[in-house]
Amino acid sequence: MHSNQTGIEFSSNIIDHFQDKKWQLALEISNIGIWDFKSKINQVYFSKSSKAIIGFENDPHFGKNPSDWNDRVHPEDRDKYFKDFQDHLNGLINIYENIHRVEHKNGSYRWVLDRGQIVEKDKFGKPTRIIGTHTDVTEHVKNELKIKDTLNIVSEQNNKLQNFAHIVTHNLNQHAGNFETLLTFYKESKTEKEKEEYIDYLSTLSSSLTKTINSLKDIVSVQSNKKTKISKLYIGKEINTILKALDFVVTENKVTIYNKINPKFYIHFNSSYFESIIQNFLSNAIKYKHTERDPIVTISLELINYNLVLQIEDNGIGIDLDKYGSSIFGLYKTFHHNPEAEGVGLYLVKNQIEAYGGQIDVKSIINEGTTFIITIPNKKIQQ
Repeated sequence: MHSNQTGIEFSSNIIDHFQDKKWQLALEISNIGIWDFKSKINQVYFSKSSKAIIGFENDPHFGKNPSDWNDRVHPEDRDKYFKDFQDHLNGLINIYENIHRVEHKNGSYRWVLDRGQIVEKDKFGKPTRIIGTHTDVTEHVKNELKIKDTLNIVSEQNNKLQNFAHIVTHNLNQHAGNFETLLTFYKESKTEKEKEEYIDYLSTLSSSLTKTINSLKDIVSVQSNKKTKISKLYIGKEINTILKALDFVVTENKVTIYNKINPKFYIHFNSSYFESIIQNFLSNAIKYKHTERDPIVTISLELINYNLVLQIEDNGIGIDLDKYGSSIFGLYKTFHHNPEAEGVGLYLVKNQIEAYGGQIDVKSIINEGTTFIITIPNKKIQQ
C-alpha cells in the first residue's frame, strides 16, 4: 500500500462489497488482507488479515501513520514497489500489482502480493481513493526459489559433465596421437638403438596415460559427491612432469620451453584440470607455430595482490584480437583454418580456470606471438 498514488474506477457495487462486513469476513477467512487509502485526508485502513501477515494484527496503532507499511518494505524492493504503483496512477497500467518483501514484527521478512485499483477520483480526475488486497505468498516464493536452486544445481552438474567429456577427449586424444606417431616411427626405425629410444618414449607416455586415467577416475568419483577434488600442487614441478610426458612431441617439433617458475610456488587446484590447461597451451604453441622459426615457449609466474599470475608466452603466428578477441574463448571457435583445430581447447581452459575463481586474459600480435595470462586466487578454494 502506498500513501500517494491511482487507476480505473470500480463500480459502486464493488465498493459496496468491500464495505460490506460479509465480504470482509470472506476475505479474512481466506487470509487475504484489505487496504483502503483515502488520499484527500491521507488516511489508510488495514484489515486484520493485512496486519496479521507481518505480525501486527493486535496492534491498534499500526496504520495510524500512512507510511507504516511502506517503511517496512525491503530496501531492495522499494524502487519497483513505488514505480509499479506510480505507473498505475499515471495510467500506464490498469491494475497495480507488485510482489515485495515486508519486515515482520519479529524481524523476518514475508513475501506479499500487493494488488490495487483506483476506485474514486475528484472532478479533476485526480485519484482520491485506492483499494487493494494483500496476499501472503511467502511459501510460494520459497518454493520457486528452491526450484530455481535445483535447476541451477542441475545446470552446474551438466556443465561439469560437459567439461569432463571435453577433458577426456582432449587428454586422451593427445595421448592417442602421440602413441600413433611413436608406433609409426618405431616401425620405420632401422636400428635397434632407435627402437630402444622409441620404446623408452612409449614407456614414458604409457605412465603418463595411466596417471591421466587415474586422475579422470578421481574426478568421476568426486563428481558423484558434487565436489571436484583439489590438491596442493607445486606449479613448477607439475609443469616439468607434464613436459616429460610431452617430451617426444616437444623434441620432434624442436620446441624450446623455459620453465621460469620458482619451485616454492604452489596452488590448490585440481590436478587433471591443471594438466589439461598446460597441455592445451603447449599443444596450441606447437599447432600454431610460425613456419619461419622454431617454437619457443616461456612459462613464468608471479604473486600480485594475493593472486598467482601465470603467463604462458609463445612466438607463434599470433591471433588477430581485433577480429576474434570477443569470441576467442567461445566453444567451437577457430581462427587459423587449421584442420586439426576443434575450437574446444580455449573454451575448456577458460571454464576450468573460472571453476576455481580465476580468470584468463590474452595478449597477441600477429606473426609475433601470443601470451595467455591466468590469474588465480592464492588460497585454498572451498568446494
